[in-house]
Amino acid sequence: MARIRIPSTIVILFVTVQTGFLLFMYARYSSFMPQSEQKPSQVHILILSSWRSGSSFVGQLFSQHPSVFYLMEPAWHVWVTMYQNSAKVLHMAVRDLVRSVFLCDMSVFDAYMPWKRNLSDLFQWAASRALCSTPACDSFQRTDITSEMACKTLCGRYPFSKVEEACKTYSHVVIKEVRFFDLKVLYPLLTDPSLNLKIIHLVRDPRAVVKSREQSVKALARDNGIVLSTNGTKVEDSKYKVMQEICRSHIQIYETATLKPPTFLKDRYLMIRFEDLVRDPVSGISEMYKFADLSLTPTLRSWIYNITHGQGPGKKKEAFKITSRDAVSVSQAWRNVLSFQKIQKIQEVCRGAINMLGYQLVDSEKEQRDLSLDLVLPRRQNQFSWSSFNSKH
Repeated sequence: MARIRIPSTIVILFVTVQTGFLLFMYARYSSFMPQSEQKPSQVHILILSSWRSGSSFVGQLFSQHPSVFYLMEPAWHVWVTMYQNSAKVLHMAVRDLVRSVFLCDMSVFDAYMPWKRNLSDLFQWAASRALCSTPACDSFQRTDITSEMACKTLCGRYPFSKVEEACKTYSHVVIKEVRFFDLKVLYPLLTDPSLNLKIIHLVRDPRAVVKSREQSVKALARDNGIVLSTNGTKVEDSKYKVMQEICRSHIQIYETATLKPPTFLKDRYLMIRFEDLVRDPVSGISEMYKFADLSLTPTLRSWIYNITHGQGPGKKKEAFKITSRDAVSVSQAWRNVLSFQKIQKIQEVCRGAINMLGYQLVDSEKEQRDLSLDLVLPRRQNQFSWSSFNSKH
């Protein structure tokens, strides 16, 4: 039987081509490796919540950390510019802006802000300790606890370019947003290999949310219109239609994250109840910090105690400010302020969310006013987080 002799040069050429092809395929595969195998250097945290749910308070718990670059509701600029659209239509624009901020690319604001701008042109910029300290502003150090009033006085005239410059120097980028109503909208960010995204889903008893919203009726009117798709008309939520949408979104987000969630959500979703946090602030912030790969410093521990053990529930003029208050009193104030008639209506439109989030319904004004009756049910083990993954799901 005749044998075919293949010159060695052809064999070498074939092996070389084959090796090159394999290297090419490996490089291609590596570029699409899951985040768990190839993570970016920065950690990205999205505090996902709704208006008047304690999210500004939680945002400050992260903002004051020396390793965190924090922005409060940057998507406000999207909604203000495109206010005639619905929240659903604006989801994509909001998501794109959030992604750019996580990547410290602040050119995304070009579409929403004046060409020549300072730090003070950014919504709630002074709520960010990172924008009140070096390198954004020379008046404070990173380890300082900053106040909005002092920051506004000393740092507002610095150029907007400082936002991007500062962002790139931090290990953690944290954004607080209230303008997402569907967790699936965030799937492209959760699967983006350039991001290392984790989500903290902050919720609060809807009855307490309504009480707080009543202190901010005019400030929320434009956002209400966007939620209800009124083509730019401002709306007062007297019939709790916005609250109904907010409660519905909390149910959707929680169920999507916990009932047969996609694999990429493994260890990247944490639900926190505001009431649990204010009852035991150190334990709550320790849980969130552990989730975010941060450590609690002695300075922060002392500051947290001071802002949660002030006097009284807070005043109407402080509705959007972080001041020293009795946090537990704040969380229970609705029981003495709202009428039972209002409570019945809120429970009607938000019954599903109240039950799912672990709050107790009240059947009478007597139950409502009886502060010895705890309406915050104990947390079930792993009720609000997904820390283990079952391949069957």
